[in-house]
Amino acid sequence: MTEDSAADTGWFAGLEPDDLKAGATAIAEGTASEPADWPSRALEAGFASDEDEYYDRLHEATTAATRAAVERRERADDRQLVHAIRAMDDCHRTANELAERLAEWGGTIDPEAGTGVAYARELVTETDREVDHPRVRSLAERVVSLAEEAEELREYVERETPTVAPNLAALAGPVLGARLISLAGGLENLAKKPSGTVQVLGAEDALFAHLRGHAPSPKHGIIYTHDAVRGTHPENRGSAARALAGKLSIGARVDHYSGERKPELEAELTERIETIQSRTVDDDADETGGDADE
Repeated sequence: MTEDSAADTGWFAGLEPDDLKAGATAIAEGTASEPADWPSRALEAGFASDEDEYYDRLHEATTAATRAAVERRERADDRQLVHAIRAMDDCHRTANELAERLAEWGGTIDPEAGTGVAYARELVTETDREVDHPRVRSLAERVVSLAEEAEELREYVERETPTVAPNLAALAGPVLGARLISLAGGLENLAKKPSGTVQVLGAEDALFAHLRGHAPSPKHGIIYTHDAVRGTHPENRGSAARALAGKLSIGARVDHYSGERKPELEAELTERIETIQSRTVDDDADETGGDADE
């Protein structure tokens, strides 16, 4: 239900009075740009026979919406995210590896052989391709199936991460948030890590090489994929990574210990990154003030 439709008709528009599930969804997802005389509109729409009945049905719908939200939160499990993100990566990796094998094999019998998962899709969907080898086609089907499973797992992660870790999902994005939870071994473990550790999660090999004296200290790990780091000039990426890691650490703690959504964390991060990206030279790369573990 959009804001316009809510303002014109109400959350009850098109609903059967006894359909609590639909009513709960309308209450949970609906918005209105301004208040209105909803009881009168409900009577006009035939949703209720009088004001008391409207409020009774509103109470039932809001109760059902609250119950559904609580049940969803109780079912949320960071371990499911860990398994899902790892399975997604496994599917992607395996699909790409098999796609390389398929391209090599297909190239021996198909003059128009392509590369990657795209070639597998061509063999599966284009029936006029002159590739009549049953095993090559079967392999192509497996590649496509794995690629599709990876996309479905991504959709699951994008849907569930905001429920399990709303602040982390908002700050990092659902997929990166799930990766951080996975690398840390769970949301509780992530919440207990200092921001400096969060900053280099995923860069363990480089960190160990640094500790052995064979490489410089890594400035960032998997959080490099975040626009706040990747979109910053290389000279200032260390500062951007610290700023991002600091807010991610706070977000993870809030998610684990209270679950309360704190939009101000996003605003603070945005302001900090804009300041860092506006620099022409990173003349205080060692600062820790706003970037430090808070």
